[in-house]
Amino acid sequence: MENNQEKSQEEMVKEAVEEAKKSAGELPEGEPGEDQAEEENAKEASEDEEVSDNEEEEPDEEQEPDEEEEPDEEDEDKKSGKKLFGKKNKKDKKDEKIEELTDRLTRQMAEFDNFRKRTEKEKSQMYEIGAKDIIEKMLPVVDNFERGLDAVKEEDKEDPFIQGMEMVYKQLMTVLGELGVKPIEAVGKEFDPNLHNAVMHVEDENFGENIIAEEFQKGYMYRDSVVRHSMVKVAN
Repeated sequence: MENNQEKSQEEMVKEAVEEAKKSAGELPEGEPGEDQAEEENAKEASEDEEVSDNEEEEPDEEQEPDEEEEPDEEDEDKKSGKKLFGKKNKKDKKDEKIEELTDRLTRQMAEFDNFRKRTEKEKSQMYEIGAKDIIEKMLPVVDNFERGLDAVKEEDKEDPFIQGMEMVYKQLMTVLGELGVKPIEAVGKEFDPNLHNAVMHVEDENFGENIIAEEFQKGYMYRDSVVRHSMVKVAN
């Protein structure tokens, strides 16, 4: 009996030890209620983080329509201009005819202006040519007046006829001067082939080299052109 009691006591102790071991082994794993609560808390925290991240990203997506640039007025104007002016409006036949006549009139006016200027230039040239021709023909008359007056003696200069001839000569020279005719200076001037015609050379110490010593026939100019060269004698 005592052995059975001891065994039963030993069995009870073993069972108690095993239960204690079991209880001791289960404690580190934690109670099921506490583990589930921690897992749920962890899930909620992760979900909150995801929600916060999504909330931070959503404003960017909402702002995309705001960031889209509104069409500029200039672009709209250009587009409207292309629509308006893209196709050239056909001109009316009357407008085309008016432009054609206007262009033709402008050309004719320009041609007429050129013709007028050219005609005026030709007229002036013809006038100068004609005037030079007349003056050249009158110069021998002037020469004869001068020769005749130079041949008059001193005692005959008081003769009324001689005085009248001198008055005619002076009047003739005045008219020629008003027309632009003037005599060319010669004696004492340096020889100029554009104005003088040398017909003789002389050795004279009283004159310098290439200086006109004597004039045989007077030369004349009409405005800026020579009508007749002076016939002179030049000193060497």
